[in-house]
Amino acid sequence: MPDAVRPKLVLASASPRRLGLLQQVGIEPDVLKPTDLDETPKKSELPRSLATRLAAEKVAAGIAWTKQDADLAGSLVLAADTVVAVGRRILPKAETIDEAVACLRLLSGRSHRVWTGVALGSDKLSVRSRLVEARVRFKRLSADEIDAYVACGEWRGKAGAYAVQGIAGSFVVKIVGSYTTIVGLPLSETVGLLEAAGYPVRAGWSSPIVASA
Repeated sequence: MPDAVRPKLVLASASPRRLGLLQQVGIEPDVLKPTDLDETPKKSELPRSLATRLAAEKVAAGIAWTKQDADLAGSLVLAADTVVAVGRRILPKAETIDEAVACLRLLSGRSHRVWTGVALGSDKLSVRSRLVEARVRFKRLSADEIDAYVACGEWRGKAGAYAVQGIAGSFVVKIVGSYTTIVGLPLSETVGLLEAAGYPVRAGWSSPIVASA
């Protein structure tokens, strides 16, 4: 597809991790437009429902924004939301030390689920979405490990108070499902949504490098 007719892509997220994952597969958004939504779960809302709802609401907010800019008319808007849960208990995107410590103590030595909802739409296309689940098991964390991790600050703003692609990767003893879902953007499902919407995903792929013997 010639670049002249390639739809523009707006990533409705401030997450450097989601941007990095897109760049990993050769996709460079044209615009980054974080949304500002109330992410508080509704009463009795299940983790999977929260991830799905917030991803869709972020896309809707992004589409409304593109309608105000003639240069972005028809742009595809991509958004995602990640929820960490133990059973039905939704863990916060930790902003305080107390929240971080509470999350890490809860996750220590047990399994939890990570749900990431991803949605894509435009002012010309209806919103389509996917929900992807991964299961993660942490080793038992000592008080010293929790204190040291909290001191590093990596947890701030992260669902469940950890970033699996960082230092907290050393806490993980088992993953069942998609690693990129845990990071915050399930790549297989995201690429599928983009291709279905006519975005030339493979246009940014370079020729494979052949390793020498």
